[in-house]
Amino acid sequence: MVQINKTNFHLVKSKFQLKKPWDRFVIFLLSTLITIPLFIVLHQNLIDPQWYFGLDRVLLFILVLGIIYFALYALRTIIIVCFALYLLVLVYGSMFGNFSFNSVFEDYNTMLYTMNNDPFPQDIIIAKLLPFPNKSEILMAIEYKNPKVRNFAIMATTKHFKGIRGYSDYRNLIQCFAVFKEINSRWNYVNDPKNGDYIATAHESLLYFSGDCDDHSILMAACVRSIGGTPRLIHTKGHIYPEILIGSKSDLEKANFLIKNVLFVEESKNKQLNYHIDEHGQVWLNLDYTAKYPGGPFLSEEILGALTLE
Repeated sequence: MVQINKTNFHLVKSKFQLKKPWDRFVIFLLSTLITIPLFIVLHQNLIDPQWYFGLDRVLLFILVLGIIYFALYALRTIIIVCFALYLLVLVYGSMFGNFSFNSVFEDYNTMLYTMNNDPFPQDIIIAKLLPFPNKSEILMAIEYKNPKVRNFAIMATTKHFKGIRGYSDYRNLIQCFAVFKEINSRWNYVNDPKNGDYIATAHESLLYFSGDCDDHSILMAACVRSIGGTPRLIHTKGHIYPEILIGSKSDLEKANFLIKNVLFVEESKNKQLNYHIDEHGQVWLNLDYTAKYPGGPFLSEEILGALTLE
């Protein structure tokens, strides 16, 4: 009798489990989402045996997915409860807060993109830099409070990327990138007079969008600062170029995603971002006149000085 009851219990239990295949689907979905970034890390760090058709990487993905799936399935009750609670939080956030399903998708997509397309850093130790040449003249030329300079910057923000939605935390950065796009698309390089260094003011450069590297840097820095960005000028051997403060490495991940997937898709295709990290761990992105997108290639990398406008 006891044996029959046990048998009946197992039959009932089996039928109950068959009626809820969704738990396997949930575990499989979570396993896949976890496997993708983990696979990227393993793919980039393990030696590639170069099997035909990338078969080794296919097997690696399947192996990682299997391990994670069985690990999560062993804890499926806890996992599913946590997953259900997380969904409730997202539903509430979508209706009444700022953290929604779209936020999760953007964060996950950004993480994957940055893991697979990591920007290329160039570190600077500011304490070892030399004094900045023509510092006082350049500071006076960066007329970020000049109405003509600010009006031009505002015009650029209405001309480029105005329709971009869903990145409110990075609105100012996007607007600064709009200024970069407008200036660099119009800039005409013209040499200074022989045996002399002519430093044009920002509003003067607005007349013809022409001049040398320091004139471009002054105009870019003035316009960026006039709308709330934080620029700085980098002095190298025979060259000056502007940079913009991005923030932390987390902010760089978002900037990397925005540039390569939303704002400068064609210009940055199959290219890397170039940036510097200062002694405080802050990231600065290249805005040189030679760059077609923010973070374009450095024209010169022998850094001799930096002038920050705060």
